[in-house]
Amino acid sequence: MVDDRSSAVSLPEVPLLGVLPGTGGLTRVTDKRHVRHDLADVFCTTTEGVRGARAKEWRLVDDIAKPAVFAQKVAERAAALAAKSDRPADAKGVALTPIERTVDDMGIHYAHVDVVIDRSKRLATFTIKAPEDEQPATVEAIVAAGAAWWPLAMARELDDAILSMRTNELDTGTWLLKTSGDAAAVLASDAILMQHKDHWFVRETIGFTRRTLSRLDVSSRTLFALIEEGSCFAGTLLELALACDRIYMLALPDAPERAPKIIVNALNFDFYPMATEQSRLGRRFYDEVPVLDAVRAVIDQPLDGDAAEKVGLVTMAPDDIDWADEVRMACEERSSMSPDALTGMEANLRFNGVETMATRVFGRLTAWQNWIFIRPNAVGEKGALKLYGKGEKAQFDWNRV
Repeated sequence: MVDDRSSAVSLPEVPLLGVLPGTGGLTRVTDKRHVRHDLADVFCTTTEGVRGARAKEWRLVDDIAKPAVFAQKVAERAAALAAKSDRPADAKGVALTPIERTVDDMGIHYAHVDVVIDRSKRLATFTIKAPEDEQPATVEAIVAAGAAWWPLAMARELDDAILSMRTNELDTGTWLLKTSGDAAAVLASDAILMQHKDHWFVRETIGFTRRTLSRLDVSSRTLFALIEEGSCFAGTLLELALACDRIYMLALPDAPERAPKIIVNALNFDFYPMATEQSRLGRRFYDEVPVLDAVRAVIDQPLDGDAAEKVGLVTMAPDDIDWADEVRMACEERSSMSPDALTGMEANLRFNGVETMATRVFGRLTAWQNWIFIRPNAVGEKGALKLYGKGEKAQFDWNRV
């Protein structure tokens, strides 16, 4: 922060607005900056903020500098951070070319991701496609492919689709996640990721994929995975299902050769941690060693619905007779409930167990509960709490934000 006797940092919401600092301000002061709690109390109740040396002493800023040397200080700090990078000094960056997409009344369409929207049912179906061509195997070929390399291209398209849907389709409250293609192609791509994980471009691609998956975790939408014939929920793409609130997997006891399979690999344990710093498998099973060991015992094995259900990797595995009805009823049931209550419930269930700064921001039950109780969907004239016991049906605002 520039030390010019006027610049200050502040969280003035309590004294000026009578509310808490938004987006986890208090949590970031304590958990991220490690500001002593009594100093944080003074900071959060001081309208004019904190300046200069005191801001640094209280850990509110990393450093201060007088205006005459401020630019030099910033440059020195940036250079010191850059010196820690292991990227080769003579390497060229990879250009992120514009994402190509087509938007129409049916949805959003990309090369590797397709989103079909049914606004009458407030449903959107995301289909993520496996690579169709042979993937580059050497780091030179991977860098040459650049933004067109499937792991990066797929993650960028999915990221764009998630953000587009969150911004533009506010009433579409349930997202169904599907995959299509050859699971072997996904596993081959994963093997290349693991082989070259220490190369800077591969590492950044893994990081981008991790952040994209985290966008699903913090999206205020119901997420159901549908594992059907032609699916390829394997390795990296299995993470999509593990991010969901429920996983439905089609069982075909009379045609086992056609039954969809899921495949766990090493990436599902280590490569894509959540905000809890756990893997999604760890979150799913509360890091209980015997259960996770049972999953490790089936790594790289194709699991049908029955086997996947036994090891706890899917929610339900209906057969082909019940499949359509089970999925339809689940979607209809979800679409009938208060969007506010669902958003709070899903956030708390997705961030169970281990608590970190991020999970305190996204998953703290009391904050969600207090918010839900003042929303019109609960206490408005046609809200569920107002009408409870009166024989009338609540009328909800379906906006999921």
